[in-house]
Amino acid sequence: MKPAAQRPLAHEALDEELQRCLQHLQVEKRLAARTLAMYRDALVRLQRLAAAEGVALPQAQVHHLRGWVAALRHQGLGARSIAITLSAWRGLYRWWGRDGRVAHNPALAVRPPRAAKPLPSALPVEQAVALAEHEGAGDEGGPELRARDHAIVELLYGCGLRVGELLGLDVQASARARGWIDLADASAHVLGKGGKRRSVPIGAPARQALQAWLQARPGLARADQPALFVSRRGTRLSPNALRARLRAMALRAGLPGPVHPHMLRHSFASHLLQSSGDLRAVQELLGHASIQTTQVYTRLDFQHLARAYDAAHPRAKRR
Repeated sequence: MKPAAQRPLAHEALDEELQRCLQHLQVEKRLAARTLAMYRDALVRLQRLAAAEGVALPQAQVHHLRGWVAALRHQGLGARSIAITLSAWRGLYRWWGRDGRVAHNPALAVRPPRAAKPLPSALPVEQAVALAEHEGAGDEGGPELRARDHAIVELLYGCGLRVGELLGLDVQASARARGWIDLADASAHVLGKGGKRRSVPIGAPARQALQAWLQARPGLARADQPALFVSRRGTRLSPNALRARLRAMALRAGLPGPVHPHMLRHSFASHLLQSSGDLRAVQELLGHASIQTTQVYTRLDFQHLARAYDAAHPRAKRR
């Protein structure tokens, strides 16, 4: 049996006042249909909780709402759903406040539970290497696009670049360039978040892939196009086109699930940390302003160690 907080809400009738609030949100605030449905569920929950305690909603106080949030949490509602529920409750009391129905908004003093931050998605080492070594056999688009895609994957996984940093690269440095590559120096110079520049070393496989792409690039790029990576039309490659090509490439390389560009950045960081243990170096290479942002990869590293322990140690049968 589902917890009370997760039982169907769509067919439960709303009090007339709450229904009027929903109509206000629909007509005047023009909320999207999905958002409106979530807000309706939130008001149904509020109606249920208040009725169970015999509290008239306009007279509800902060301690009532805190107790109701705790009850929803106990019933199994997730932190994100509770945050959406509280947003709907605040909207109701704000609307009543404008009409003079309530003197204050009790939902303003109530905070939702903190949601656990999901771990970044990283590929296992063997899958990341298989994708990086896949040179496009069977891929559509001709040898130029295959050379381009191979170089893109090598840079994403070999340098840990963000999509914007990668697609902002030019073939060479200039006054207008956001970023550029220097094969002689084996480095990529990128413009990261907050307008911060950094230089990232380029490994030998990525250099070889870039050299092959630079030889093929004149077959696609316009003569006056400075972008390192270009589309079929010869213009700078777009993020959407890159994501689509990467998904198709991962499928052809035999990976079991879809791959997005940031997954290769996460894989770069996780695999580097597993091998080196140097969190500060990973921070510098990723361009993180705070070490706390980089520390999420220590959790991925622990998961890797736990799996190795479970697989290898004679006393590892923890379950």
